[in-house]
Amino acid sequence: MYRTHTCGELRISHVGQQVTLAGWIQSIRKFGSITFTDLRDRYGITQLVIGEELNQQLTEASLGREFVIQATGTVRERSNKNDNIATGHIEIAVSSFTVLNKANTPPFTIQDDTDGGDDLRMKFRYLDLRRNEIKRNLELRYAVNRAARNYLHENNFMDIETPFLIKSTPEGARDFVVPSRMNQGQFYALPQSPQTFKQLLMVSGYDRYYQVVKCFRDEDLRADRQPEFTQIDCEMSFVEQEEILNMFEGMIKAIFRDVKGIEIKEKVERMSWEDAMWNYGNDKPDIRFGMKLTNIKSAFRRNGQISATGELIAGTDFAVFNDAETVVAINVPGAAEYTRKQTDELTEWVKRPQIGMKGLAFVKVNTDGTYKSSFDKFFNEEKLKTLAAGCNAQAGDLILILAGPEERTRKAISELRLEMGQKLGLRKKEDFKLLWVLDFPLFEYAEDENRWVARHHPFTSPKPDHIPVMIGNSPVIENAAEYLKHPYSDIKANAYDMVLNGNEIGGG
Repeated sequence: MYRTHTCGELRISHVGQQVTLAGWIQSIRKFGSITFTDLRDRYGITQLVIGEELNQQLTEASLGREFVIQATGTVRERSNKNDNIATGHIEIAVSSFTVLNKANTPPFTIQDDTDGGDDLRMKFRYLDLRRNEIKRNLELRYAVNRAARNYLHENNFMDIETPFLIKSTPEGARDFVVPSRMNQGQFYALPQSPQTFKQLLMVSGYDRYYQVVKCFRDEDLRADRQPEFTQIDCEMSFVEQEEILNMFEGMIKAIFRDVKGIEIKEKVERMSWEDAMWNYGNDKPDIRFGMKLTNIKSAFRRNGQISATGELIAGTDFAVFNDAETVVAINVPGAAEYTRKQTDELTEWVKRPQIGMKGLAFVKVNTDGTYKSSFDKFFNEEKLKTLAAGCNAQAGDLILILAGPEERTRKAISELRLEMGQKLGLRKKEDFKLLWVLDFPLFEYAEDENRWVARHHPFTSPKPDHIPVMIGNSPVIENAAEYLKHPYSDIKANAYDMVLNGNEIGGG
């Protein structure tokens, strides 16, 4: 037997027992003739004490970090206890040890605060995987997987595997292709999702299906995009949208309960896509904090019409605002004390290529009742007061304003809102806010093709009361510059996304 216990298992109740452990050497400390070694495995760390009677073997073995050893000894109480680890009240007085595998000095420390950069850790990924931070990620992933499977099993879902080599079908990205040896010049595609197969399962009578499945998308790398990823894929028959929302709201609540010990009793908030874009600037808003947008002037259609026509800036000569398609603001509470250096840094931040704006305007609502803006030349005190009131600003607040093309400006103000939320400590990691975003547009305008394309994928169904709009209007766009006024821009889909802290974690 290589081990009787793991390195995270022993407690004060085991004192006096003879045990055998196996694992990796985390660190070695020598004090006179006594050697202390921290032995690590997947389950934790246990301190070994090697006495002088084993010094000759120690010298011959030349133990170092990441050596794999087996050690036998007696559990005893530690004199200098360590409350930072679960085994910190005991240690092992080693009577014998065996080197199972020697190791070269690792290129970086195997610790949470490692000195290894990303490239080095990726090159030696097998070493990086030994770190607690990575281990915790894998354990969390496994726990979520297990909780989801348990919930779906309890709700009569059947786990069914589907093929990986398929015929290419229209999806949201490019396919990875695999040449066919038997059919020269022809190719299989790796699935972007099991969409076709799960629909076949539905028409075959398997009314509740799921699988934890690998998907493949040949698209550019981003923070939330990679060539292959794993999803919990589900499909249901004989249900309406409300039943689906309730089912998977229940699943995410079960995951939080079983994995994090968090009971979510209230219903998950619901928000239309239009409201999300109007109030937050994106379709996956982080609702842990407020700071909603003030739409001063916008080409965005809400409820079928443009509803921000620029009254707050009417009668002024500031061309940056007057000539812009969209002018949108956020009110940052308590930030009027920002210095010139800080506002300049924010201006440079929005000018970065990732954001793409030409500049940033601001209004300080000072605590003495006065106003200071970056465009005082064009706005008198009364106009600034009107603008501040329209942004719901109070004394001590800072209003940040962006102006430019509709789509870019709305995306930029959304990013700026998140940045300010981060700076003010409003995006707390320990807080979790779930949100359903509903009623997505069925189509989006492809400017390079001058036509309407499916926003999600061709399998998304329109809302029943919007079907007559599709039938009664031609999809042809006569004037590309006015595509937002086309009736197809108002057609909504039976589509929904679940959002957690500003991240899309599911949808259908």
